[in-house]
Amino acid sequence: MARPIEFDRSQAVNRALALFWRQGYQATTLADLLQAMGIGRSSFYAAFTDKRTFFIECLDLWAARTLDLIEHARAHRPPVDALQDFFERSVVTARGAKAHWGCMLVNTVLEMAGVDEELAGRASHYLGEMQRVFQACLRDAGATPARAEELAAMLMLFNEGIRVSSRRRLPEAQHLQPIATTFRLIRSAIT
Repeated sequence: MARPIEFDRSQAVNRALALFWRQGYQATTLADLLQAMGIGRSSFYAAFTDKRTFFIECLDLWAARTLDLIEHARAHRPPVDALQDFFERSVVTARGAKAHWGCMLVNTVLEMAGVDEELAGRASHYLGEMQRVFQACLRDAGATPARAEELAAMLMLFNEGIRVSSRRRLPEAQHLQPIATTFRLIRSAIT
């Protein structure tokens, strides 16, 4: 009979997610994971199967949390304000070192394209989901379907670029200004 899991799974997953987010899939060794999670090898395999399967779980969790952030802002603010708030909160006002880790989805596409197309594709799928939420917000703000699609595509390219740029550790103002400019342009394209 297998021993029951004797660690806080949620806490262990959150620690591993942060490690994968910061270091990427390939640079994160099993030893790194075990140390960060505070568990042994047998507990890891019993709970998570293997590193790749576990990475997928963390990537799925990251995507769900990101989409929840957008939807939460969308439920409490006008649509374009919600999108701008999402960018400002997740890029500029993120706390501590995490502000410079970029986006786990964008990082995964960059790291895994041409290496593991399934992982890159999964991250890309979630970026597509984000773009569809951007598009829905823009339609809610009054953009025609065609204009909403066009602006959402532009906004996703901006999203990917600013996530990479955040890893450069630029001063906050160098991110706030482009966000403000982008959303000023989006507002003028809708009205």
